[in-house]
Amino acid sequence: MPILNNILIRAENGIINLVSTNLEIGITHVIRGKIEKEGGYTVDSKILANYVGLLPNEKVEIERKDAQIIIRCGKYNTKINGQPIDDFPLIPVIGRETFYAIKNTDDFKNALSQIIFSVSTSESRLELSGALFSFSGDKLVLAATDSYRLAEKRIIVKTNAKDGAERKVIVPARTIQEMIRILSGLGESEMMEEEKEIKCFFSENQILFKIGGTELVSRLIDGQFPDYAQIIPEKPRTTIIVNRQEFLRAVKASSIFTRSDVNDINLDIPEGKSKLVISSSSDFVGENVVEVEAAAKGADNCLVLNYRYLIDGLNNIKDETVIMEIVDNNSPCIIRPESDPDYLYIIMPIKR
Repeated sequence: MPILNNILIRAENGIINLVSTNLEIGITHVIRGKIEKEGGYTVDSKILANYVGLLPNEKVEIERKDAQIIIRCGKYNTKINGQPIDDFPLIPVIGRETFYAIKNTDDFKNALSQIIFSVSTSESRLELSGALFSFSGDKLVLAATDSYRLAEKRIIVKTNAKDGAERKVIVPARTIQEMIRILSGLGESEMMEEEKEIKCFFSENQILFKIGGTELVSRLIDGQFPDYAQIIPEKPRTTIIVNRQEFLRAVKASSIFTRSDVNDINLDIPEGKSKLVISSSSDFVGENVVEVEAAAKGADNCLVLNYRYLIDGLNNIKDETVIMEIVDNNSPCIIRPESDPDYLYIIMPIKR
């Protein structure tokens, strides 16, 4: 459908709406303006965005004439071919009786960024190609996994739901990525305090996010998200606290010497010694050993991890120090920020 490349511009009821969709995601945005005559038309989104981005910071006039829209701004005057709105798909309408609200856009953006990288890129298991949104009372749990690692983030929400029932939905990764883009592009200083709140509404197979004058509607993934709580280790045998940047630097250094088909690095925590030893070796490249100072307690321990998964986790933690909890070389290990108990990242070890 070529019209899906277009943006719908609609002026009615005193507001100007911009609408786009790819049939899976629909986005609408309201802008301020003076309407002299109501109506709507669609034009190519890339041409419109590229052109408008070059206009001076002056008043813009938009007029539809025959099969074109005319845009005037200062000394700029252009005509863009378009299509009538008749074939433009309708954005699904979702009931707004029950909502869940996140108070701050930055908190929500950071939470999404901390879990999105763990979503599976394979289509073999559809339920893993999105992130779990689990609403329960005043808590929202976000979780994503590709079955080799898992990220979970808990945030506080407010709701008008009276039943207190838990509601679980799986939101596609593309929707989350689009949401992060929208939140990153918001002008915080220009928004009223109440506009910084994100509201979530959902139906049986759709979810709606509303932030100020922007709304995103997306389909949901139909499937059963894994019951991952049972794989989270409760009693680690070894716990270490380590500087995140030093840990990350050592992992990157060791990654140069890994076997390309495995990406394996070794982590050793000697009992009674305040250090973490990261090492790797390859018959073709050589070997590397790095010792990092760490506050360690518990038994002597070691495990083998995929360095890519480890780097992803460390890059998405903002604390200066991280806690790593290890059971043994056959059990998942946990990495979490020292000052944020609401986030955890789990990696399955490479078994030898």
